[in-house]
Amino acid sequence: MRIVSHTCSNTEIVCALNRGDWLVGVDDHSDYPPQIVETKTRIGPDLDVDIDRIRRLEPDLVITSLTVPGHERCLARLEAAGLPCLVTRPHSLADVAADIRRIGQALDAPDQAEALASKFDACLARQPETRRPVPVLVEWWPKPVIAPGAKSWVNEMLRLAGGFNPWADQDRESLEVNTAMATAAAPELVVMSWCGVQENKYRAHIVRRREGWQDIPAIRNNRIVPISEAWLGRPGPRLIEGIERLRVAIADAGVCPSGV
Repeated sequence: MRIVSHTCSNTEIVCALNRGDWLVGVDDHSDYPPQIVETKTRIGPDLDVDIDRIRRLEPDLVITSLTVPGHERCLARLEAAGLPCLVTRPHSLADVAADIRRIGQALDAPDQAEALASKFDACLARQPETRRPVPVLVEWWPKPVIAPGAKSWVNEMLRLAGGFNPWADQDRESLEVNTAMATAAAPELVVMSWCGVQENKYRAHIVRRREGWQDIPAIRNNRIVPISEAWLGRPGPRLIEGIERLRVAIADAGVCPSGV
């Protein structure tokens, strides 16, 4: 079977299902696992894929996504070209598990998919932390500050790690956070997870120097940490490790009650 994957998360799911050898093309941003993706034809950036190049690859299936604004235009172009598409648009960890199962069925890997999806089921079955949940600002982008809203798996990840998203009641996938909103929410931890930026290029001083942010607890106490969007922003297998990274970040930031 010849597969083209559009978006990092879908590429990672295909590879986790041991179907990396079926991939004939991936988007320019897919970077994991490197030993597999480095050998594949690139179809262009995720917001501007090359339809003619995809067509020349003669895929049996294009696994695409609606997780980022602008992806709908890519999907429209893929469908207009008559390419067979499987579309993901998860908003929760349960949605991610469901997508893994759907992709597993499409790729004749139902057992591998069930084993992977069951890990998400196990995470969701955990009891939430009993200590006081910590307000955490997860930043998808630093200027303007973009944070997840209600339609994001990050809310569940934070809950499982002992935190919460102050804007989890906003009925959208993401939103811009201004100074007044950040001050009112008073996050005790800022997690830099800037999409499309390598983690070693995240800079805490960009957060610290924002005008009017100095009295926000996370800024005042210098609780600003990097966690690559590979662990938080990609709805695929590595979200499970992302939960643990959030848990460690919350604990290391010293916002947990003493002795807990």
